[in-house]
Amino acid sequence: MAYWPHFYLLLFILILWGLEKRYPNAVDKAEENLMVLVITSIMLVSFGQVIARYGFNTGWHAALEFTTIAFSWLILLGMSYGIKTGLHLGVDIVLNAVPSKARKVLSLTGAFAAMMYGFILLDSTWLTLLNVDVRGGAIEYWSKMFKIGIGSEELRYPVFLQEMLDIKPRVHRWLVLVILPISLAMLCFRSIQAFIAIYKGEREMLISGHEAQDLVDENKDVLKD
Repeated sequence: MAYWPHFYLLLFILILWGLEKRYPNAVDKAEENLMVLVITSIMLVSFGQVIARYGFNTGWHAALEFTTIAFSWLILLGMSYGIKTGLHLGVDIVLNAVPSKARKVLSLTGAFAAMMYGFILLDSTWLTLLNVDVRGGAIEYWSKMFKIGIGSEELRYPVFLQEMLDIKPRVHRWLVLVILPISLAMLCFRSIQAFIAIYKGEREMLISGHEAQDLVDENKDVLKD
């Protein structure tokens, strides 16, 4: 198996870490804007399809594939963003019922589990050291798509790009799937960050278990006015 994707993913994470240290607000904004861009594109394409189909009896034949892929991008990007911001919902009844030291141990265990989950999905070949039969992971799958060079089912490059670059019409599948190893690498990175923050006492837990209660507390005096 080629290891150059591992190098570039590591380089990407190091660059992201450096930018986050120097420009934390800009990185936060960039992540948020990227997800807003993805969800906006889903809405625009879906709305445009409704208008085109029922108003003009036409439509974009690749709309379904585009929205499916875009939604998967949103989910994959949201995994690491949710850990970073503590937005993932979870049941914290046990965490709140145990002493603070036990809560910290359980929270560290949760962050470690999230990190291992990301590493296993990203590249599980290291599990062979534990005599576990595995079949690679996201990096191996993406590398295979890159090597084969097959295209997506419906998505097509714009005609001017086809003529300019002398490429086949169908968008390469490896380009569509590039978010898979990137997002899993970010999931591992954010889980490590969360683990360190919990260990240092800068963060209590990995999840957000009191979203509803927080909303109630925020708006409890609204009706009094």
